[in-house]
Amino acid sequence: MSIAEIIKAAKELPPTDLTVLTAELVRIDNAAWDKQIEEDAASGKLDRLFDEADEERATGALRDWPED
Repeated sequence: MSIAEIIKAAKELPPTDLTVLTAELVRIDNAAWDKQIEEDAASGKLDRLFDEADEERATGALRDWPED
């Protein structure tokens, strides 16, 4: 099934089914994002960011995000 077919089918869903589909797609997307972050952290891709945060914490330059 193509993306175009999925979108076409989604447009034909009743509102309650569309809500369920939307929630499931968000859950799937969030799980994929979490997995990617975990893999990137485990592989060392995020080490530079962790080091930068540690340095900012040590120098007192670490800020809350988002800044108020």
